[in-house]
Amino acid sequence: MSGRGPVMPPHWAALAVLTAARASLGFQFQSVPSASPALVGEFGLDYAELGLLIGLYFLPGIVLALPGGLLGRRFGDRRLVAAGLVLMTAGGAAMAAAGSPEALSAGRLVSGAGAVLLNVTMAKMVADWFAGRAEIVLAMAIFVNSFPIGSGLALLLLGPLSAAAGAPAAMLAGAAAAAAALLLLLLAYRRHANDGMAAAGAVEGAGISADEVGLVCIAGAIWGIYNGVFGILFGFAPTLLAEAGIGTAMAGLVLGTTTWLMVASVQVGGMLAQRGARPVPLLGFSMAATGAGLLLMPWLPPVPLLIAIGLVQGLPVGVMMSLPSAVLRPQSRSVGMGVFYTGLYIGHAGLPPVAGWLRDASGEAGAPFLFAGAMTLVLPVLHAVFRAMQARAARRPAPA
Repeated sequence: MSGRGPVMPPHWAALAVLTAARASLGFQFQSVPSASPALVGEFGLDYAELGLLIGLYFLPGIVLALPGGLLGRRFGDRRLVAAGLVLMTAGGAAMAAAGSPEALSAGRLVSGAGAVLLNVTMAKMVADWFAGRAEIVLAMAIFVNSFPIGSGLALLLLGPLSAAAGAPAAMLAGAAAAAAALLLLLLAYRRHANDGMAAAGAVEGAGISADEVGLVCIAGAIWGIYNGVFGILFGFAPTLLAEAGIGTAMAGLVLGTTTWLMVASVQVGGMLAQRGARPVPLLGFSMAATGAGLLLMPWLPPVPLLIAIGLVQGLPVGVMMSLPSAVLRPQSRSVGMGVFYTGLYIGHAGLPPVAGWLRDASGEAGAPFLFAGAMTLVLPVLHAVFRAMQARAARRPAPA
């Protein structure tokens, strides 16, 4: 008998590496919001500038998401992800050494460019490993959760770190997380047979139809607004909690707990959907409850509201992530997913600066949350539009 223990199947081993590596993206993204009080104090940022700095991480995705799949095909998925992690490391190190807001912004853009290559390509890599397997829904839920897991760790660790050692320490920690992820990828990830290979008929997206473009644009808007609200919530909550008299360490604990509850709610929502829960009430309930909590944030004690939001905000993530696959044919999936991720990055890059401008213009710490709550309540409406367009498209003959 062999003395060796059970060996993890290769697809699950690949998922473990990719999920752990992608958590560095959430950790580095959250380095700026978690250190926001230190950044405001050390660099003299106003809140519009802080919101812009948060959003800059996702700005490169507006132009890089669409060609990301083509770059992976040309240079190889593993190589492209490794290049993304190198950029994330370099950008984080540049932010740690920055002596001005302009240098901070430049480092954030470099990090964000690497994060785009990581995000778009890794989603394709997970699909390669789990295509045709019954576990693909569970695998995608685990993979999507890597971002809030990384953010949750940053919320717990980087607020106290920046308070004790300054904002550069938090930026350096984000760079270190990316470097550790790069090492993990190089040492532990086994290349998939489809890595960088062009299938026969390599121009996969050439036949995308007008119906598909319209539907995936709506799906991208839903996912982009949802993630933009996430950025506002965790970008501006530290200052709201500080104004409520809550110390940095306790604020980090509260926001970390909120994030971990959200991680759990993503998995609960995925299991509910898999067990037959209908997507319309699941998304409608979650977004109505989240929107109400955000709208009440300026007037009620923020801690219980944040905990309540954490319990419900993640429930429809599986529903949202399934929208593109419900309407894209295999030959249009490459371009279609690029459009979907472009919507994600527009929301992530665009909404936090608007929230910061509202904070400056009003002088009220609660203004970003009123904006985030209003945007959240738009999501069930967009979902209804998506379903109506999908039903209309289904009645038309499919394109050749």
